[in-house]
Amino acid sequence: MAQDGLRTDLKKLIVTTLNLDGLTPERIADDEPLFGSGLGLDSVDALELVVALEKEYGISIASHEVDRTVFGSLASLAGFVERRLAERKPQSADGQ
Repeated sequence: MAQDGLRTDLKKLIVTTLNLDGLTPERIADDEPLFGSGLGLDSVDALELVVALEKEYGISIASHEVDRTVFGSLASLAGFVERRLAERKPQSADGQ
């Protein structure tokens, strides 16, 4: 999945999953903090977001991975999801 497409999809997922009324995906900056002074998400939002990510992308997120390095911004979250999706891809017959 292309990075821009993934970021757009993640923005939509955040807005719809967390029912962020009045906020459109386009208004979420890639480098804007998701928690605290940025979008103002809290720990309950983080839990809901983890569940939505696992369901949407078929990935697993361990509790110790729910920290600011992964969930600090949309860009860091997109990088994490992209790495997880790459880990899931089966090896080709050539690469075994």
